[in-house]
Amino acid sequence: MKPDLEFAAELATRAGKVLASNFRRDPELLNLRRTAKGITTRYDEASDELIVNAISEEYPSHNIWTEETGIVDKGSEYTWIADPLDGTTNFASGNPLFCVTIALLKKKEPVLGVTYAPAIGELYTAEKGKGAFLNGERISVSTTERLEECYVYFCEGGDRNRVRTRRVNCAIYPRVKDLRKLGSAGLEAAWVACGRGDAYATTKIEPWDIAASVLIVEEAGGKVTDFKGNTWRAERSDIVFSNGRIHEHILEIVRDL
Repeated sequence: MKPDLEFAAELATRAGKVLASNFRRDPELLNLRRTAKGITTRYDEASDELIVNAISEEYPSHNIWTEETGIVDKGSEYTWIADPLDGTTNFASGNPLFCVTIALLKKKEPVLGVTYAPAIGELYTAEKGKGAFLNGERISVSTTERLEECYVYFCEGGDRNRVRTRRVNCAIYPRVKDLRKLGSAGLEAAWVACGRGDAYATTKIEPWDIAASVLIVEEAGGKVTDFKGNTWRAERSDIVFSNGRIHEHILEIVRDL
């Protein structure tokens, strides 16, 4: 059995290669992506099947939870959580900002996380207590302390209430330097971890989208809580990732929204 992080990184890379080999090669995807935001493609399913089969073979007693398969509960204290294609609409549109995310939880706490963006060649990894890395180089969050100097990412996650998401956007945008959206929760959080942005707020996000990112951001020196300041739990929720320095300022804005 390989060390867990090595296994997860290799698996994310393998799944990413499946996606990359089909990226911008299927004209049918352009029609599919116009139908709805929450689309699923055959490539989501192919990546999911690869991930689930590999984990089942390597760790047959572990629980598995993926976006496409759902929960396979073996009664273990270990649970693998994966999104086989985060940013499906980007993928279908020919936008290279998509990724594979894989995390391992022990007793509901993340102990490793991997995010792989094959089209831009970025592999983010983190292991509890050992730091966060991008392509093998240690990364850290930004040092920005003033809210008005911050670049903040936002996405609506699973929230279909546009009145509410508009309220969140309108509350944050006037207070920061800029508000941005990438279309991939995994990358929006990873870019906070490596200092390309200072914070990321998302509403009703699913755990498979961000489980890996929770550990990656924390191991890069950042902070992750829900809008009320509570520790992340593996459930659909409103979440803020930040460099830690501006975290309370962001919470002051979104806490009651």
